[in-house]
Formats: sequence, C-alpha cells, structure tokens
Amino acid sequence: MPYKYRDYSHIAAEASLAAGDQGKYWEMHDLLLERGAKLDRDGLVQMAAKLGLDVKRFAADIDTMKHKDLLERDKALAVSINLYETPTYFINGRKVVGNREFEYLKNVIDEELARAKK
Repeated sequence: MPYKYRDYSHIAAEASLAAGDQGKYWEMHDLLLERGAKLDRDGLVQMAAKLGLDVKRFAADIDTMKHKDLLERDKALAVSINLYETPTYFINGRKVVGNREFEYLKNVIDEELARAKK
C-alpha cells in the first residue's frame, strides 16, 4: 500500500503488483526494501530486469498504472482508519503502531486471546 507522504511509494506499489502479475511479487518486495533509494522508474525497471521479468510488460504496467484502482482503494481504506505510520499491526482489531519488541507484541496477543475466550 502506498504511503501518502512518500514520493515514490505509489510507483513502488505499482511495481510490486506488476511483478506479482509475473509471479515475482515477493522477490520485488525484497528488492524494494533492499534498494529503497532507487525507487524511480529507471531503478524499478532495472530491478525487474534483475528478476528476469518481461521488462516491456513490466514497464507498460507501471507506466499505465495498471493497478491504480486497487491502490486507490487501499489508500482510501488507510485514510478511513487513520493509518499513516509503519509498521502498524492490527491484532484482533487492536491497533499497534510502531516498531515494537517481541515481548510487547506477545503480551498484546496473549491479552487478545484471553479476551476472545471470555
């Protein structure tokens, strides 16, 4: 899901979905995280080539914003639930914002499991 305050988030989200159309969503995901500084179009096309994607198809997909409707839907959902920070987790509907230690997350999960048993 693109983040509304980052310039390249939308094209990066398009790139991950375009790669997914060719069976390489997670591979593109990993490259995007590894090479976050190269999220412009040329950098993304280079990543697609590195992954062995059909570069012409990939470039056409990101140029035409093939997945725009899906991404706009996701952005609208994020706005509706006031979701602007990463990472954000929802544990049984409970919003947890920020990078948290394992023990903190474990406690939230344990609390929610106990609550669900009532």
